Formats: sequence, C-alpha cells, structure tokens
Amino acid sequence: MAPAITTLAADAPELSAANTGFMLICSAMVMLMTPALAFFYGGMVRVKSTLNMLMMSFISLGIVTILWVLYGFSIAFGTDNASLFGWSSEYVGLSGIGVNQLWDGYTIPVFVFAVFQLMFAIITPALISGALADRVKFTAWALFIALWVTIVYFPVAHWVWGSGGWLFEMGVIDFAGGTAVHINAGAAALGVILVIGKRVGFKKDPMRPHSLPLVMLGAGLLWFGWFGFNAGSWLGNDDGVGAVMFVNTQVATAAAMLAWLAYEKIRHGSFTTLGAASGAVAGLVAITPAGGAVSPLGAIAVGAVSGLLCAMAVGLKYKFGYDDSLDVIGVHLVGGIVGSLLVGFFATGGVQSDAKGLFYGGGLDQLGKQAIGVFAVLAYSLIASAILALIIDKTMGMRVSEDDEVSGIDQVEHAETAYDFSGAGGGASSRSTAAPAPAVTETKKVDA
Repeated sequence: MAPAITTLAADAPELSAANTGFMLICSAMVMLMTPALAFFYGGMVRVKSTLNMLMMSFISLGIVTILWVLYGFSIAFGTDNASLFGWSSEYVGLSGIGVNQLWDGYTIPVFVFAVFQLMFAIITPALISGALADRVKFTAWALFIALWVTIVYFPVAHWVWGSGGWLFEMGVIDFAGGTAVHINAGAAALGVILVIGKRVGFKKDPMRPHSLPLVMLGAGLLWFGWFGFNAGSWLGNDDGVGAVMFVNTQVATAAAMLAWLAYEKIRHGSFTTLGAASGAVAGLVAITPAGGAVSPLGAIAVGAVSGLLCAMAVGLKYKFGYDDSLDVIGVHLVGGIVGSLLVGFFATGGVQSDAKGLFYGGGLDQLGKQAIGVFAVLAYSLIASAILALIIDKTMGMRVSEDDEVSGIDQVEHAETAYDFSGAGGGASSRSTAAPAPAVTETKKVDA
C-alpha cells in the first residue's frame, strides 16, 4: 500500500480527475472480488453447501460496510495511538470529511481512499469462510465477522498501512495485503478450525467440488479484480509504480499456475482445472505484498515458488489432521508468507522504495523486517481468532448439529437449494399428440 497515512495536510495537491476515476474503477474491481470468491468457493463444495458458501461471502459485504463507516476506517487509518490502532473523530460515520478533502499527500478524495480500503476489509473475512465450509451456523458466522474485523482486521490494517502503525514505521513492505489480508485471513482460518473441529466424514467421504466450471469462473473473476486490488494500491498513476505492479500481477500469476500444474502432473499424473485455478490464486496471493518491490523476473520467481509450495502445502491437512475445507491455509496463509518473505530476497530497490533484498545487495535487513511482520500478524490473528471462535462456540454454538451437517447446511440455514431439478424431466407439451400411456398397477414392474 502506498505510504499514507496521516492527518490531512493543508497544502495537499489538487484533485486529479484521472487518479480519482482510476481509483473508483479499482474499488469496483475489488468489490467484484468478493462475489468472485463466492463463486470460487461455491463451486468447490458439495451441492448441499453451495448457497451457504455463497452467503458466507456475501454477508461480509453487508456487515463490514456498515462497521467500516461507523468506526472501522477510523481505527485503521485515523490518528495513531501507541502504534497499535488509529482514531479520528471526523472519520466516525465518515461524517467530518469534506467532499473535496484530499487524502494526505495524494490527489484523490478521502472518500475514494476510504471506499477502496473498505473493499479490502470486506474480502478478508470472506477469505476465512472457505476453511469452514459445511459446518458453521450462519448467525455465528455473521457475529464472528463483526467481532473479527473489529478486534483483528482494523487494528492490523493500521499496523501495516497506517501512519504510526508499528509495522509501517519499521519498514515492512506490504504493497497490497500479504500480511494484512492473506496471512491475517489464513491464520484466522487455522485458529477457528482448531476450535470447531473437522467435518463429518473428513478423510473418509469423498468431498469433491460439485462444479468446476463455477470454480474456474470465480478464479477468472478474481484474477481480473486483482489488478484493481494490486495496481490500485499505489493510489494513482503518476510515477509508473502501479503499472509495474499490474505487470507483476499478471506475470506471477501465470508462473504460479504453471508451477502448480507441473507439480500436480509429476505428483499425481494429471493437469486438473482445480489445480490451474488454485495455482493462479496462489500466485495472486504471493505477488500481493511483493509486486511493488520486485522486477518482472523477480515476479516469475515469486509466482513459481508460491505455486510449488502452496501445491505442496494443501496436503498438509491430511497429515496433521486439521480440516481446512477449501485450502485457505495452504493457499492464503502459505502464499502470503512466501510472498512477504521473498521481498527480502528479490526487492530491487528501484520500484516502490529503495529497500533492497538479499539478492540485490541489501543483506538480511529487509528479510528480517518482513519476517517480523509475517509472524506478528500470524500470531495475533491465530490467537485472537481462536479465542473469538471459542467464546462464540461456548455461548451460542458455532457449529450446526451433525444431522444438519449431513442432511445439508443449505436447507437448514437458508431453506433453499442451489439447484432445482423438479422440472428437469421435460414438459408434457412435447408429447401432446402421442397416445396415452397404459395405466400402471401396483403389481406391474416398470423398467427404469
């Protein structure tokens, strides 16, 4: 993320219509990523959980938006308090912000910056939901989102991107959310599933994706939206850094997809569509923190390493026995760690900042900073998320009953099903001129 973020300066530059329009488009693209994630996750679950998976992402659009306006923006980007969280009264309810008031040091209005950051806040808890498929009460999930963004996401966003935030001031590089979004969500997913346990039939029943075309559609929309997610995080187009990030996003994603497929072919003998989609997402995750610091050749390395390591990591749940339903830990946690740490190796010092990685003569200094950022966010999110899940579980219950899980969470929680096949047999009009069928008695056997 561009180094913002202080109170508004009196000598701020004039509003740029070009940068403002660009950032509004990027905000809309990032908003699209949450429905795209819903499709991606929705296709990966069994039929009986499809709608619930979609709703677990869509509800974040509602809850987080309201909380962001009320106090979230103030906590994340308000005046610093002890390097841990922000607070500015004019940001509460977004009520004290002028229409033409610019974000400090930039040529876009505060409202534009606020709405762009809102879209990041929305998708982060939605990412967690993939680890919890098939088994969480919808009301418990909604409450968890509200508590989690308040206690975890908003403060962590301040640590990483807020002026005065301790990781920001330390010099941790996170261009668009490797720590604040992906490690944060992946660690939270691990914390919650350690509390709520495994799905019924985990490691016994086949739990295959019910719609791979839906998965591919979601992955494609995510890839598209990610250009807004990443390139937009420089908050303008005045110096070319956002253009480098755009290129690196494409390059790393391609490399990760190819690396995942190569591993899959060697390990399992096939190139799968699920592997292509998952590899692409792994590359998008890894380049998110690194893309403003590395060259396109470095982006290839980031993508290839993340694609390989994430492909290997998704199988760890079977070895260690944690039920990460849709590989949030294997892709987002591992991918976020890989991308964040590789900044310490591949940062050129010639893109977003002059910080150099080990391979460009910078020594271990930046790598050490990146490691502190990675493990601080991981530890805080893991512990805080587990505690929140435990409190909810002990009070209102986090999981549906075993019978409800087996019968299908869509019907239980939403009173709907994703697909209605009741009319799939065809209409009577096509046989209107045919002779009537003979009556069938109870004793007559009818062939299928």
